[in-house]
Amino acid sequence: MTISSSLANALSGLTAAARMADVVASNTANAMTEGYARRELSLVAKSLGGEGAGVKVVGVSRIVNEVVLQDRRLADAAAGNSTIRADFYNRIETLMGDPESSGSLSARLADFDSALIEASSLPESDARLSAVVSAAGSVADHLNTLSDDIAQIRMQADDSIEKQVDVLNASLKQVDELNAEILAERSAGHDATALMDQRQSLVDKISEIVPVRQVDRDLDQIALYTTGGAILLEGNPVEIGFSPVGVITADMTQSSGALSGLTLNSKPVSSADSGVLGGGTLGALFSVRDELAPQVQSELDAFARDLIARFADPAVDPTLNSGDAGLFTDGGVAFDPLDEIGLAGRISLNALVDPSAGGALWHLRDGLGAAAAGPVGNSTLLNALNDAMTENRAPLSGSFSGSQRSSSGFAAEMLSSISSARQSAESTESFHSARQETLTQMSLADGVDTDFELEMLLRVEQAYAANAKVIKAVDELIQQILGL
Repeated sequence: MTISSSLANALSGLTAAARMADVVASNTANAMTEGYARRELSLVAKSLGGEGAGVKVVGVSRIVNEVVLQDRRLADAAAGNSTIRADFYNRIETLMGDPESSGSLSARLADFDSALIEASSLPESDARLSAVVSAAGSVADHLNTLSDDIAQIRMQADDSIEKQVDVLNASLKQVDELNAEILAERSAGHDATALMDQRQSLVDKISEIVPVRQVDRDLDQIALYTTGGAILLEGNPVEIGFSPVGVITADMTQSSGALSGLTLNSKPVSSADSGVLGGGTLGALFSVRDELAPQVQSELDAFARDLIARFADPAVDPTLNSGDAGLFTDGGVAFDPLDEIGLAGRISLNALVDPSAGGALWHLRDGLGAAAAGPVGNSTLLNALNDAMTENRAPLSGSFSGSQRSSSGFAAEMLSSISSARQSAESTESFHSARQETLTQMSLADGVDTDFELEMLLRVEQAYAANAKVIKAVDELIQQILGL
């Protein structure tokens, strides 16, 4: 080996050591940076004319466990999906209220039942008849409030869908731009790993909304596909379309055209949670808006229909004709069986028994269809109203039809169903959260280990010192030769 080749070898070693020190410093500085992937310097032996010529720096590599990364992204999507579902059922259960709470539907029904019993024991008391009117109105008001709350939940979901679609479109465009920048940096021979970190963070954000699979392409490019089979990015990003609405009512559905679904490059696609863009937070929001909330609304409507039917029966109040409105009405008129959707939001107390609406309390005692007040001590109708409320009847609609129950039993069954759904959703959420946490820890384990980086820095120092000694020895040898 000649003196010049020895010097060249040592200089290449110093250059490589300096680059390695930069990489170690970068790793240590970014140990806590989210989305940062640990770097390693790639080195190869350099040869010239078949002889060793030192070391060559090929580039800087990002160390990422792609299998764990992909699985963690899917876990993020599943965890976000299950959290939205669990939060929905928690909110509905809270709105309906604990049976022991004074403001719950069950408690209001119990107050109504008690008021009827007390009024039947002293039918001539206007105070007790007024208590019946107040308790009955409270039941109707609570159903109205629940229906309004469900509509509000659907509107909030619709608004969140719009925001998530905007985030998806913006993020996909940014990933496409980063693909181009990485290609340009790579072609110029520059280090593009920082851009790759940014791209990974964007894909992580996308995968929370829609579960995706990243497919690596040549020249450090990537493509993105949803687990449902939709192409999000392959050369060019797709444009996801969605049109929000300002107000949602109980009768508005996607199938009727009143609510927007999703489009990919202007072509309609399924927005169901089991569809091509389902599985993440976006699919869960569509499920809340189009499935879960309407299902709860349907059960409330069925309960309201059952309540109306119990007190509109001529067998209960002989002064009523078939088809007349009873104690509870559909917005002030008789209920039409063909117009049940949203009934819980329209149910109201019959104005005939409400003095504040121009009615008279004696209608509770003598009948809604009575032309004049009867004997003040007659409690027959009040007893019949109480019996109608506690009678076991089969609901005419809803998922509970087929089995017989009282009004209170119906309300308890609804709350029990919501509670069971909430417990199931929370169990699913716990599973997906635990899986997400485990995969996140596994992903972090592949990140920067500061102890390892410090050990690597000691090795770099040793390599730098060794190459420096070679250069010093070559310098001394040259000085001796020049001094001859």
